[in-house]
Order: sequence, then structure tokens, then C-alpha cells
Amino acid sequence: MFEDAFVVRDPDAVTRLFEDGGLLATQCETRSGDGIGPFAAALWEREVTFLADPLRVLQAHDTALVVSERSVSVLRRAGDGRWRYAISLLDVGDTTREEHR
Repeated sequence: MFEDAFVVRDPDAVTRLFEDGGLLATQCETRSGDGIGPFAAALWEREVTFLADPLRVLQAHDTALVVSERSVSVLRRAGDGRWRYAISLLDVGDTTREEHR
């Protein structure tokens, strides 16, 4: 989901993956709405990539915690059955042109 939208650099698809009020964060942060797409585009301009590669997924009812080497995310299942990000914290480091997981 997130990885696919991030790899193809589709800001609208990235935005749709977040619930209303959702938060995307690196060293900075932005909330869902008009902020997430441009925020992701700014990461792409720095050649930041994202691969999900989850190490651990914990689920309790309609909430999931996804932990990977370079990200921590909280997702919630919406009324339509789709999972949407409530919070996604990405470790993008201080480098450019480096693949981040």
C-alpha cells in the first residue's frame, strides 16, 4: 500500500492511505489533508525511498502497529474495511540517495 504509492511517487495515493487527521512524520511532520502529498513529494525530491519490510505487526481489533527497521506506523481499519494510517514515522536519516526501510 504505502510502499507502492511511495515507489511510484503518487502524492494523491499516499494521501488517500491516511485517515482524517492522520500524521506523517520524519524529522518534521504533517497531517492528512493537503499536507501529506506535498510532504511526500519533498521527500522524493531528496531521493528518499521507502520499503516496508515489517519486522513485527501487532493487531488488536481494528488497530495495528507495524514496526520495521526504519519506520513505525499505527493503522486503523475504517468502516469500509480498508486499513488507513493514523501515524507513520519514517526514519529518513540525514542522507540523500540512500534506500531507507
